[in-house]
Amino acid sequence: MFFTLYANYKGEVLDHPNIRMLGRSGQEWVVPREDEMIPLPKGSSLVMIPQHIPVGLNEHERLAYFEIDPVEEGQRVYAVGALLPQGFTRTLLPACVSSHSEGNLPMLGYAAVGLKGDRIYVAAVKSDEHRKWHPVHYNTEGLPAKIEKMLRKYPANRILKQLARCSLEYSCYTAQNIFYQRWEAGIPTFGRCNAKCIGCISESRGGIVSPQSRIDFVPSVAEIVELAANHLIKAKEAIVSFGQGCEGEPSLNARNLSKAIVKIREKTGRGTVNMNSNAGYTEGIKLVCDAGLDSLRVTIFSCNESNYSRYHCPVNYTFDDVRKSVSYAKSKGVVVAVNILTFPGFTDREEEIESLLRFINEYEIDMIQLRNLNIDPEVLMRYFESDALGIGIPHFIEILKKELPRVKIGSYTHPVSKKTTS
Repeated sequence: MFFTLYANYKGEVLDHPNIRMLGRSGQEWVVPREDEMIPLPKGSSLVMIPQHIPVGLNEHERLAYFEIDPVEEGQRVYAVGALLPQGFTRTLLPACVSSHSEGNLPMLGYAAVGLKGDRIYVAAVKSDEHRKWHPVHYNTEGLPAKIEKMLRKYPANRILKQLARCSLEYSCYTAQNIFYQRWEAGIPTFGRCNAKCIGCISESRGGIVSPQSRIDFVPSVAEIVELAANHLIKAKEAIVSFGQGCEGEPSLNARNLSKAIVKIREKTGRGTVNMNSNAGYTEGIKLVCDAGLDSLRVTIFSCNESNYSRYHCPVNYTFDDVRKSVSYAKSKGVVVAVNILTFPGFTDREEEIESLLRFINEYEIDMIQLRNLNIDPEVLMRYFESDALGIGIPHFIEILKKELPRVKIGSYTHPVSKKTTS
């Protein structure tokens, strides 16, 4: 049995000994199952959920909403959630309600938490190896010096200045990796997008405030090649990725990117050149695939065309264009991953699972990446109200593994295995 955690006015996290924990799946309050909870992994953060109070079950199995601290009477309390490190997929949202009439939650992937015995548990499952993405490897004391050193080396490169800002202001891990010279490094190249996603993380709209802003210039081919080739040559387990949180849709810049990829590969055959895309602009996808793209990660909220359109709000493309792009990439030998924006109570609905399985099988997708969708659940559920219930994220993942034995299940882009020469 798990008990409810809350934060007091001092920001201290405490447990309520008489209120059992609930989680949220879609619009439902649910008692968490054992397979939906794991001990809070290292690298997680316990955070107060602003302007929200906890919801649990009292000793009479009735819903209990509490605003006042049972320890310090008269003091308000707040709901608590966990922010998970990469490699973990959230299974339940925190059970809480707003005590404030205005404003949306910050765009964070809050996961439900509770206490069992003397240990804190979180609603999550491990979905990938998270060695590279453990917070201990980032925001280190030596990072500012590494940034300054590389800025001195490439003083005219505007992308590098953007990545320095993303590293220090937004604490972006793929930006920081360019300076640490390791693993996956993000290289933003374009500010415009051809979708208006409900949960866009780089452009504020509809009362939702994005946590970061987009790149406001179009880099030259030389700027792209300079950074990408250097990273692929020097970094361990190197990946360079176009299509980051601080940009729009990279395939719209395909003419520059295709030229850059050719020049990068003239300098080195090492590492993986990856693009994170909505794949809606098929002509752009064709150009970069023809130029030598190694892997393509396609972000999809739903493989049901109606739900896809409702969430992504595509401009001048349809889900059929995404299908054409994926088909072309596969025909060119590009490793294709589907990046599923995962939301408990929606992603695990039976009709959503069926449409995803059909898509994966039809296009022989190589990998499914499970990405926790950071959005206020009240905002999202306004668009996707339904009587359909989720079967549970752990069960959803089990079905994927059973029905798609050849498909890799994970949380982030992996290096493409190939024989190359420098």
